Amino acid sequence: MCGIVACYTSSPEAITSDVVAAGRTMLTRLAHRGPDDTGQARVGAQAWLGHNRLSIVGPANGRQPLGDPGPWSLVCNGEIYNDADLRESLPGHDFTTASDSESALALLNGRGPWAFDRLEGMWALCAATPDGRFVAARDRLGIKPLYWAEIGGLHYFASEMRAFPVDVQHAVAMFPPGCWWTPADGLVRFATAVTAAPTQDGFTAAELEKRTRDVLVDSVRRHLMADVEVGVFLSGGLDSSIVAAVAAAEYTREGRRLKTFAVGVDGSADLLAARDVAAFLGTDHYETVFDADRAVAALDDVVASVESFDAGLIRSAVPNWFLAELASQHVKAVLTGEGADELFAGYGYYHELHRDPAALRRELRRTIELLHGLNLQRCDRVTMAHGLEARVPFLDARVVDHAMSLPDTVKSLEADGLEKGHLRRAFTGWLPERLLWRPKLEFGTGSGAADLLTPYWNQRIGDAELTEDPATGLRSKEELAYYRAFRRALPEVRPDAVLTRFAVA
Repeated sequence: MCGIVACYTSSPEAITSDVVAAGRTMLTRLAHRGPDDTGQARVGAQAWLGHNRLSIVGPANGRQPLGDPGPWSLVCNGEIYNDADLRESLPGHDFTTASDSESALALLNGRGPWAFDRLEGMWALCAATPDGRFVAARDRLGIKPLYWAEIGGLHYFASEMRAFPVDVQHAVAMFPPGCWWTPADGLVRFATAVTAAPTQDGFTAAELEKRTRDVLVDSVRRHLMADVEVGVFLSGGLDSSIVAAVAAAEYTREGRRLKTFAVGVDGSADLLAARDVAAFLGTDHYETVFDADRAVAALDDVVASVESFDAGLIRSAVPNWFLAELASQHVKAVLTGEGADELFAGYGYYHELHRDPAALRRELRRTIELLHGLNLQRCDRVTMAHGLEARVPFLDARVVDHAMSLPDTVKSLEADGLEKGHLRRAFTGWLPERLLWRPKLEFGTGSGAADLLTPYWNQRIGDAELTEDPATGLRSKEELAYYRAFRRALPEVRPDAVLTRFAVA
């Protein structure tokens, strides 16, 4: 996991020393994303690439920008989980490093950007050639971030908005997931968040549950790919508990003990449930506790890192911040349960407002397509702020395609009266029944953050402040507090360029 920066000029005139200096300053602002190493290179006359590295795979020889062999030089943020398969299928490329990012370079050298749809994982990249070609691209779900801006023919790219020069921030926009961009072709979509896979009709419930279990077990195993130790964020809820159960089984098979991490206010539901799960799985379990004073003291840092002021997002980011801080003291990468609710209809409103199976399917697809600006943005930022990599096995391409091809009736409440019954039954025996069938609590609620933060700001911000504030669309006093922190961190970024509303539709 890393932080990347790129500068490209569409003019035949060379990039100036001032632009290179700006790129280096941008790279410095992303030092938290890659504390292990930094690299940079001017590529020809029109491009400059920069990279801060968190060494997870191929730590000995994976320094970027990657170049030889071939004309392209590349910087990449993320993990390519089918790297081994790609290496076997690309015999014409003389691989010189153990870095999984080199498989992306090999694809680009051999087949061009249209081949990016073969990359399985979470990634964002920029690449350039000495003769003036350039490409930027991002994975189909937007698991890894990328932003861009263009001022007078000069293009800037970076992993976070706060990297951009202040006089460029007004032009910053989110680079769209599943797309690549070149100066010649413009923005081109190479993949969608959800593919149109045929529905798996004709299978029994037991057969579908086995398919779900098999694809998830395979994903967790592949997401454990690393040359460093990987832990698990464990809330005690269904999704993270399943991830922990599979990872713990894999580590036990290898003669290792999994590390799990939990957060909450003292006595919160998540802390108690996580202890129960960890005890059952036999993990090395770590906890961190926060209170209102600690939460409020961290807010400016949290908002600056998440780069949003959505109240629900920040409310869940606060406990995530402390959780990442704790985990970073013990491991360099963690698995999380992100994405399971969107794939398997875990939120209550799905079933309250979308009782028709076809309508539910449309709503699930819509929310999956929005994840890159919401939960995935929070997940990436709070972990990378502490030099920690977060991986999301539920959002692996194979898992997404399988889950979205399940018959619509599988995700309804009719069979069990509790959300995600199919997923729960698929992992029968992996967890005790009391844990497997624990009702869902959203992270901000289960950790206790909502009970601390919402009342805190309701007491400290007057009604007139909310109505008189020039910002539009603010929904609460709590969100106004986060908006003010956002403005302190990113004074020139347009709010409409960063705020994704997970509105009930």
